[in-house]
Amino acid sequence: MRQIIMLCLVSLAWLGGGMQMALGQGYPGGGGMPGGGGMGGGRPGSIDPGGDPPPTPMEIKPDIASKKAYAAGVKSLNKAREFEEAAAKAPNADKKADDLAKVNDAYGRALDQFTEALSNKGDMFEAWNNVGYIHLRLGAFNESIDDYNHTLALKPDLLEAIEHRAEAYVAVDRLEDAKAAYMDLFNHARPLADQLMVSMQKWLEDHHAAANGMRGADIDSFGKWLQERDGIAKQTASTQ
Repeated sequence: MRQIIMLCLVSLAWLGGGMQMALGQGYPGGGGMPGGGGMGGGRPGSIDPGGDPPPTPMEIKPDIASKKAYAAGVKSLNKAREFEEAAAKAPNADKKADDLAKVNDAYGRALDQFTEALSNKGDMFEAWNNVGYIHLRLGAFNESIDDYNHTLALKPDLLEAIEHRAEAYVAVDRLEDAKAAYMDLFNHARPLADQLMVSMQKWLEDHHAAANGMRGADIDSFGKWLQERDGIAKQTASTQ
């Protein structure tokens, strides 16, 4: 009788060990049933309520984003100028047309990049200055004037912006504004004044050929003023 009881106990112990092994092998890592306390570590991928939350993607600070976009814009602007030089030296009309198409693409890309810079940092006068220059080169003169107004509100002594805005003034027949800018440059930056003089003389030449809605008396008056100022510039240049 005692032998029978002992055999039963051995059989039960053997069966219990086999069942525990089967349960342990049923889940990855032998961890037992999910949520089973000491029999395993819980479901794979479960979040520990007492742990730290998962990390979130880092946000780019506006100053960093604006600097990055501005640097990209400068590169595109320099490429546009390179294509302009290539177009000026093109050996034939097809090559020139191809280079000019690249100019427009590069200016458009630079405009987008500087605009992105300003969307992150609206008081970046360098970006406003370059946007004004691009609009000037693309013939969007009123937009250029507005851009340079922003530039000079932030940086009133940026003489390059004064000269470029004056070129836009000339292009839209705002002659009194252009004359005032010339006098400012004449007193503070003669090379820029000379550059503006060339643009104004080109305007006069074009309007002598075709008035384009301007009164003849206004064209003649502006021409007389240019002649006087050009004479003064040449006289004073010899004394400097």
